[in-house]
Amino acid sequence: MTTTLRPTGPDQYDADGIRSRSYDICVNSRPVGLLRLTVDPQYGPLTGRVTRLVVEESERRRGRGAVASLAAEEVLRGWGCRRVEISVPAGAQAALGLAGGLGYQERSRSMVKELEEEPSLPAGSADRPMTEGEFPAWRESGQPRLRQSMTDRGLSADEAARRADESFDALLPEGASTRGAALRVLVHDGTDAGCVWVELERSPREDSDAYVYEIEVDEAQRGRGHGRTLMLVAEREALAAGARTLGLHVLTANTPAMRLYSSLGYRVAEHHFWKPLL
Repeated sequence: MTTTLRPTGPDQYDADGIRSRSYDICVNSRPVGLLRLTVDPQYGPLTGRVTRLVVEESERRRGRGAVASLAAEEVLRGWGCRRVEISVPAGAQAALGLAGGLGYQERSRSMVKELEEEPSLPAGSADRPMTEGEFPAWRESGQPRLRQSMTDRGLSADEAARRADESFDALLPEGASTRGAALRVLVHDGTDAGCVWVELERSPREDSDAYVYEIEVDEAQRGRGHGRTLMLVAEREALAAGARTLGLHVLTANTPAMRLYSSLGYRVAEHHFWKPLL
């Protein structure tokens, strides 16, 4: 039996010109599943994304998903995409196996923790709000990492710089005093050791009430456990705001960070994969 894709309608474009299209997964013209593709709205026209892939339970374990995924790659190549990304929930073992079997590489993970009681900070450690005077330098220090993430996905350096600026402007329009954003500086024995940025009102994930956007330990202070302390600061801020779950995103190449979050009780909620379209 032949597995094919059949468009359910024409290409769609949203207000920002982002292209997407939905397909029925068919076996001998009989629909057995759904597929939806889009150009990644965050990283531009060179990165495609499989946003939905569902095969009816009775048709699973017959290679339908694999054939549909390979057909999706051909569609995205036709759109001019150079890479494809897909996110898989942690408990979806079949989908995780499919991604690995088709040559996808895990790039990062989303992790979540259920918060309970307020943690205590280690002796000699305290935190304070970031000042408006400190904000510009902190913002500038975070730009290269965000720009690199975008250029890795195919954006030009100029476009990555523009989008990075827009991202910070949208999330922190009032700088360090932006409502719902906690920017906290860790002080250990009187010396600034690092900072953490926690979003308390507009988490980008539905499974978390609050979200850690960035955590950074000053280079001279690394290797002293301050990363763990900064995460405790983030949890305290989240709890004080009424949050009961805290989410974050970590690159799988950052092994120390993944170990830290796991040791603090964060569980993997979603795996994020990518694959070059050669």
